[in-house]
Amino acid sequence: MIRVLNIIETIGSGGVERRRLSMAKLLDKSTFELKIICTNSYGAFADEIRKCGIEVIEIGSLTNFLDVKQHLKVQKIIADFRPHIIHGAIFEGVTMAAINGFWKRVPIIILEETSDPQTRSWKGNVLMKVLTLSAHKVIGVSPAAANYLINTLKINKNKVELITNGIATPRKVTHDETVALKKQLTISEHEIVIGSVGRMTDDANKRFSDLINAFAILVKKQLPVKLILVGDGVEKKKYIQQVEDLGIQKQVFFAGYQADTSLYYSVFDVFSLVSSHESFGLVLAEAMFHKLPIVATKVGGMKYIVDDNETGFLVEKYEVQSIASKLEILSQNKQLRQEFGQKGFHKATQNYTEARYVDNIKGLYSSLFNRHLRTEQPDKTKKITQQ
Repeated sequence: MIRVLNIIETIGSGGVERRRLSMAKLLDKSTFELKIICTNSYGAFADEIRKCGIEVIEIGSLTNFLDVKQHLKVQKIIADFRPHIIHGAIFEGVTMAAINGFWKRVPIIILEETSDPQTRSWKGNVLMKVLTLSAHKVIGVSPAAANYLINTLKINKNKVELITNGIATPRKVTHDETVALKKQLTISEHEIVIGSVGRMTDDANKRFSDLINAFAILVKKQLPVKLILVGDGVEKKKYIQQVEDLGIQKQVFFAGYQADTSLYYSVFDVFSLVSSHESFGLVLAEAMFHKLPIVATKVGGMKYIVDDNETGFLVEKYEVQSIASKLEILSQNKQLRQEFGQKGFHKATQNYTEARYVDNIKGLYSSLFNRHLRTEQPDKTKKITQQ
C-alpha cells in the first residue's frame, strides 16, 4: 500500500480540488491510501471527496508561509500517517509539503505549479525555487506552467513533469432540460447564446469586463445575441453595474454559482474566456466536451488547449474589438460553429479526460515509489508495505 498525503489550500470549486476529487474517485484503493490536508473546505467537491472514503483534514489558514502553529499541525499528521509520498499544490500546499516533507523525511516529495505566474515577483520566484530544491518531481499542469518551471525558475527539465489537467466527462443533458432553461431565460430559437463560466473574484485575471464590453459591440450592431455568465464573487456587482451602464441588461443574464454547469453549457452556442493569464483553463476543456466553439485569449495554458482556426479563435488579451470580431464571426456562421465544436470535442476526449489525468498521476506515484523505495531501500520498503 502506497500512502499519499496531498496538501492544498481551500477546497472550494476550483481546478485543483476537481483534480483531487478525480484522484479520490479513480485511484485504486487497494494500491493507494490517500489523505488530503487543506486549510478550509466547503461545497460539493469537499463533500464528494469525503463520500469516496478519503479523509479531508482542515487545519485553518496560514498567516504567513512560516506559520509555525500550522506547520506543527502538518508534522503531527505526517507522524501519524507516515506517508511514502507528500504532494503539495497551490502556494500554501507547496510550502507545507516542501518544508514539512523535508523536515519529517517523507521519502518522496512532489510539488505542483498550478498557475501561470506572469505577475509573480522576483522574491516569489526565488522562494518557489528554494521550495523545489527538496522535491523529487515538480508537476506543471500545462505547457505554460512547465515552461515557467524550466525557463524562469531554471529547474532541471528532468525534474519537471508535465501532467495536463483532466475533467470528468460532463453529464448528458436532455433536450427537455435545455428547452426548459431557454424558456426560463427567454431565449428565442433565433438567438445565439454566448456563455462563460468562472469565478468573479478578480477581474484583473478573468476579465469578464472585457467580454461584456465586446458583447456590447455585438448588441449595438443589432445582432440577435445573448450573454450568460455563470459564476459568483465580489466582482459580480461591478459587472452588473457595467451591464446597466452599457444599457444591455435585457441581453445579459447572470446565473450565479451553479453546481451543475452542464445544463448551462447545453444552451450555449459559443464559449468565451478572455483571461489575462491562466495556467490551464479547465472550463475550456469542459466547453469542448460540449462541442462548443471557443473564443479565448492567447495566454498561458489556453493557447495550447484552443487550436486557432481549428477549435476556436485565439485573440490577444485586453483586445476588446478583436474579441467582438471573433464572436461576431461565430454568431453568424452555424457551420463554422459545428466544425470547431466537433474538432474540439475530439481533442478533449483524447487529451483532457479525468481517467487520463489519474493514470498519469498513478504512473508518477508508482514510478517514484519503485525508484526511491523498492529499488534503493528494499528492506525498508518491505517493512513499510507490511505495516
